[in-house]
Amino acid sequence: MPKRSLSPLHRATTHWTTGRRILVAAVVITALLASAGLTAWFTSRGGQSKTGASPTAPAPSSPAATAPKPSAGTGSVPAPPKLTDPLAYARAAAVMLWSYDTRTTSRDQHLAGMNAWMTSETKYTDWTAISGQVPDPVLWSRMADNAQYATAAVGEAHFPSTFKQALAENPSAITEAYIYAVTVTGKQTIAWKGGGGGAEDRAVTLAVQCRPSSDCALVSLAPSVAP
Repeated sequence: MPKRSLSPLHRATTHWTTGRRILVAAVVITALLASAGLTAWFTSRGGQSKTGASPTAPAPSSPAATAPKPSAGTGSVPAPPKLTDPLAYARAAAVMLWSYDTRTTSRDQHLAGMNAWMTSETKYTDWTAISGQVPDPVLWSRMADNAQYATAAVGEAHFPSTFKQALAENPSAITEAYIYAVTVTGKQTIAWKGGGGGAEDRAVTLAVQCRPSSDCALVSLAPSVAP
């Protein structure tokens, strides 16, 4: 198999056009956090989409509105940790999002495992953004044919400066939905049969819900990384 610097999973999820990135940021994530009083933060991030991402792999199909039934199993996807710290939960969620194992896990199992990390509050959950990170069935099958898998390690996690500024300007805003923006950096290591493999730095800004006296849950991810 030819050596590649980017995994099919990563390339399949970086094909979005600038218009779609702005649409996701302005409509999906802004709507999610409007009730928390942080609309301005996500709106400002929405217009700063990444450039240079080209569709080098087949585009994912439109994700289903709901995840596969839990009875499908979750394969190699770990169960969500019981954490009440948004930074710690975002670190764990990033590792989950950057890891996969097509040798032992079907696409439906992978989606079911990811869905277990989502908030149960349907008013806020953005399953489309999360499930959209998974390649379409054809590409997943090709990855499985090559026994491709990925592991991830997290470097650090922090609240973006603009998120902290918005929160400082209106501290009580967070108390409606308790949704926090967290930027996580790390490294993804990819391997496939025949000794192929590689590694690349990764970064993502996640929306994590951590209500008082409750375990955290994943809400969504931003289309661009907030510093």
